[in-house]
This record gives sequence, structure tokens and C-alpha cells, in this order.
Amino acid sequence: MLYLVGLGLGDAKDITVKGLEVVRSCSRVYLEAYTSILTEEFYGRELILADRDLVELEADEILKEADTSDVAFLVVGDPFGATTHSDLVMRAVNAGISYRVVHNASIMNAVGCCGLQLYIFGETVSIPFWADDWRPESFYDKIKKNRSMGLHSLCLLDIKVKEQSIENLMRGKKVYEPPRFMSVSQAAQQLLEILQKRREQGEELGLSEDTVCVGLARVGAEDQVVRTDTLRQLGSCDLGPPLHSLIVTGRLHPLEVDMLRLSAAPDALERLEVVDSSTYTS
Repeated sequence: MLYLVGLGLGDAKDITVKGLEVVRSCSRVYLEAYTSILTEEFYGRELILADRDLVELEADEILKEADTSDVAFLVVGDPFGATTHSDLVMRAVNAGISYRVVHNASIMNAVGCCGLQLYIFGETVSIPFWADDWRPESFYDKIKKNRSMGLHSLCLLDIKVKEQSIENLMRGKKVYEPPRFMSVSQAAQQLLEILQKRREQGEELGLSEDTVCVGLARVGAEDQVVRTDTLRQLGSCDLGPPLHSLIVTGRLHPLEVDMLRLSAAPDALERLEVVDSSTYTS
């Protein structure tokens, strides 16, 4: 049996009782190590760290003997928060291996902590690190589309773990760059650059520097940070260590506005415009 076990967001103690029972009963336990910074501890047994190469290129190693013994694959957040895990399930099914999933909280629902209502979110957006020769803007277009429908946009920020430089990749050297985790300020700065560029091109913008956004850091942890401010102000904020996420708001219900005030910087909500008797926008 293959078990996919969600670990939650805060720390090792966020695992469910059912998940912990599975971990302690399996013959092998893998901990996904490339999409998170959660350390291995607490579970009372040896964990096999599964890096990107193992999960994406050598998944059969994880499934080895899972048809005759129990194997657990631990995932920070919820197991189906990434398409990689769906691929692992399909590999197991095709190999005749049964699987079970132990769900847990993920950033996809924990963002409700900021006060925005989950059912008013549109398509989730990924914001990648820009490079000198690669500066995609498709994430802006998705945010613009969400806002045109009055929907909020959850932006998942880039994580670079066990990445190789082009030079080392071409030389076949297993030398990796230091880990990088995109911050809210970096994501906001990229959006601000796109706004300036699109404005110069005469395009009708989907948001502005004064659009109300929410920066989140270390959601679920004891030192969780939620800050509501304009996009411009978030471009220079410091929310501390990773992991970070960014929300670009759409239309706001009065209750959402009241909740945002709990984490809002001074004047952050002063430029909200009334759309109708029960809706605000920025």
C-alpha cells in the first residue's frame, strides 16, 4: 500500500493522528524535501529524504515493494497540492499498487486566515523568479482575468531548491545553487514592473499600484505574519523568513474589509471604492 500523508503547514506537530499512525506503521517513509523547508523530526523513525530527482525522475524507487509492504510519502500541506503527487498515484495504480490519502491543511485553504472568503478566489497563480533572459508575464494576465470577474488571486511564490546553474548543468556537474525562496516584496516588485511596462504600452490595466493586496508569511506557524497593504507598499515590505504567499484582492464584501483591517497598514484601505451597497474594490 502507498500512503500519501499531508503534514500541514506549521511544523512537524501539524500531522494528523491518522497520519502519524500511518508513519509509525510503514516499512519505509519518504519525506518530500524539495518543495518545503519543514525539517524532519518528531515522527519517531527514520525518514528518507525525497528530493526533486527522486520524486520526478525515479518515482519507481518510492513504489518499490509497495505491493507487498506499506510505504508512506509525506508531503508538506496536502498531498494533492502539486501535480507531481497525482503522477505518483497514477504510477502506483498502473503498477497494481493500492493507495490511500491522509489529507491535511494546505496554503490553498489556510489563506482564509487573512479574512478573505475562499469561495471568492479565482484561478491560483504561480509567480516565478525572473532571470536576465526570462521575464514571463502570464501570471499578471491571470490576475487581471480574475479581477475582471471580481475574484481574488492567490499567488504561490517561487521556490528554488537543489537548482543547478546553466554552466554546471551543461558540464554534468552535480553542483547546486543555494536555496532561494521568493518573498512578497520580490513578487510585488515584479508586478509593479509589469504595470509600468503595460501602462507605457497603452494597455488597460487590470490592477494598479494602489490595489489592496495581502502578504502572508509562514502561515500556520507560531510566527505567522499577515499584512494588508497596497501593492506599492508591499513592494518594499519585509515579512521575515519564508515561506511567503501573496493575494491580490478582487471585489470585497464589507465583512472582508472589516477582517482586512485587522492586518492592514495605516491608510492601506483608504482608497477603496464603493461598487454598490455591498461591494468594494481597489
